[in-house]
Amino acid sequence: MALATGSIKVFSGTSHPELAELVARRLGQPLGKATVTRNDSGESIIRITESVREHDVYIINTSCVSPTPTGVPASPNTSLMELLIMIHACRVASARRITAVIPHFFYARQDKKDKSRAPISAKLIANMIQKAGCDHVITMDLHASQIQGFFDVPVDNVCLLYAEPAALQYIREMVDCSKAVIVSPDAGGAKRATSLADRLNLDFALFHKERKKANEVSRMVLVGNVEGKVAILVDDMADTCGTLDLAAERLVESGAEKVYAIVTHGVLSGPALTRITNSKLE
Repeated sequence: MALATGSIKVFSGTSHPELAELVARRLGQPLGKATVTRNDSGESIIRITESVREHDVYIINTSCVSPTPTGVPASPNTSLMELLIMIHACRVASARRITAVIPHFFYARQDKKDKSRAPISAKLIANMIQKAGCDHVITMDLHASQIQGFFDVPVDNVCLLYAEPAALQYIREMVDCSKAVIVSPDAGGAKRATSLADRLNLDFALFHKERKKANEVSRMVLVGNVEGKVAILVDDMADTCGTLDLAAERLVESGAEKVYAIVTHGVLSGPALTRITNSKLE
């Protein structure tokens, strides 16, 4: 059935305009007209320059942001404020329904109180998005699925790595599955990895990891056999890539012939690209 796009308008912040253009092109319509700028003090200035009255509005902005034209990394905080203000602008302009499309959800790793006085920032973000006037959220491979429960509006979590056809097809085409094994880099990702392994009828292994501090893994212990196999690491996010780098090294030490990694959200901050280049990953 064809998608009726007559009452749909798609807008974008500055986090990933290329993605928004691709979505609009797939829908066969132009991006909604809006200006997103910042004043001299750094405040975001949003102007919706066409009518959205009685339209279904989709606003695309993400936490994993593109660098600025000068090459300076942009801030996810700026992207978040753009999203909130754009939602509010469309709400007061009488949009019928507003959907926030957030491929990489903001503060998704701060989803629980794991230390004394630690904030549950992902819950705060959910409250802010709803308060701004959002009716529906679409996101992708949430770092923690319980974040869906932080909302009182519908949340669609598109799970690429939970045996989605695109991921399955890519693995079958790129890897010799006759001797492959799916590997989770931590216990928290075990459900994600086992789902993929079951659909591909492959063995499964995982790492138990200990951290010195955030973004710094000190020790990884492999549970499972990878000797003589092609190991496929599966994770939702690659930030500084310390985990992937160390996991690939441990897999090769444990006898894996080759190591691949499939990751949904390539944040790739700090030393990530250097680590990937110098790692044991294929």
